[in-house]
Amino acid sequence: MYLIFRCDCGRVLYAKKGQATRKCVCGKVLKVKERRIFKKVETREEASKAVQDMQEEIHGFKGFQKASDL
Repeated sequence: MYLIFRCDCGRVLYAKKGQATRKCVCGKVLKVKERRIFKKVETREEASKAVQDMQEEIHGFKGFQKASDL
């Protein structure tokens, strides 16, 4: 089972149930137990899809952008 949660920077992340910490790309190390869990899914593929969908809902874009497009 995988847990879906957010970092303080706003990025959506996932971690395997039982995992103690997860490092965000912003550099912050998060204690999974202390985070609010938004969703629970069974497989890694479902977790990846859930993260992409939540990122799109929050930020309006789920892919990568070139710096020149910003």
